[in-house]
Amino acid sequence: MKFYMPTRLYCEKNCVSNHAKEIAGYGTHALIVTGKSSSRKNHSLDDVISALDTCSTSYTIYEGVEENPSVETVMDATCKGIECGADLVIGIGGGSALDAAKAVALMMKNPKKGWEFLYEQVEAQAYPVIAVPTTCGTGSEVTGVSVLTRHDLRTKISMKHKVFPDLALVDGRYLLSAPRKIIVNTSIDALAHLIESAVNTKADYYSLLNAIGGISLFRNARAYIDDMDENARSLDEDAALMLMEISAIAGIAIAQTGTSIPHALSYMLTYEAGIPHGPAVGRFLAGFLEHADSIRKKEILDAAGFESTKSLGEFINRLAPADADTELVERAVKGLLSNEAKLKTCPYHIDEEKLSLIAGL
Repeated sequence: MKFYMPTRLYCEKNCVSNHAKEIAGYGTHALIVTGKSSSRKNHSLDDVISALDTCSTSYTIYEGVEENPSVETVMDATCKGIECGADLVIGIGGGSALDAAKAVALMMKNPKKGWEFLYEQVEAQAYPVIAVPTTCGTGSEVTGVSVLTRHDLRTKISMKHKVFPDLALVDGRYLLSAPRKIIVNTSIDALAHLIESAVNTKADYYSLLNAIGGISLFRNARAYIDDMDENARSLDEDAALMLMEISAIAGIAIAQTGTSIPHALSYMLTYEAGIPHGPAVGRFLAGFLEHADSIRKKEILDAAGFESTKSLGEFINRLAPADADTELVERAVKGLLSNEAKLKTCPYHIDEEKLSLIAGL
């Protein structure tokens, strides 16, 4: 049994400004890695700049991170970071920006290496990373994982190195300006993290405390993401912070176990069909849980407030549908059959027939 979570995590209103001095303590020049506009709209970028200015810490902004960031984007940002002499990377945004920030911090620290270094299984250091999440799904602010798009392979693959953020600053206010679809989609991703961590060969007492606890908290949050819930409510600061805390808890859970079958099946749907990550993962979640150990399955369904995996699947499909061609889903199944490492994360027997059932074929 083991538990490793080296990230210092704060979840509170005005989180960035509250910890300005701590931010400044990680470096002398920050490369801020973010997307094209959302961090300006929700004022998270303004908060980070203000905190850096307060402590007279210089910075350079890189705003080129796309959804599902590519290796090429990582290398472009790395060049900018090296040119400006940055010794600290601050990622602001959803999982794409945070994942990119981790990879950039690694490559900046190893400037003589080419992009292939991202996928070399060797010991390496990275510059400090500070994560400021603005969505409620990936939990990237508390994991060492960086999932990057490989155009050469036409899919998404995690880099081999683990780069945990040194500091994670979670503020629900940044979620309030996000489109409802983004909130829903990323919430489904967080639920997938929780369930895939609970139904996992690496699950243990510590990881399950987070996974089942996070699922129970998700049940309380359903009224804020489901307009058809009988107790549907409008999102406010407290509810937004709760959604982001669920995401962080889910991140802590998968930091111990990793993800499993639904995530592995989802990547081809996202790359080939442009289906957002949350719905793509959610498409396989009920089928994956259906074949789990009956005791664990009941524990998860009870915690989430669903009577059956069927009702869970209907909930996900209603909120975050993922329409994909049968041929594409079949290709995803075939591709996963050769991924022994990911298949081993599943705690029950898995073969082509079982994968086809999970995928709804």
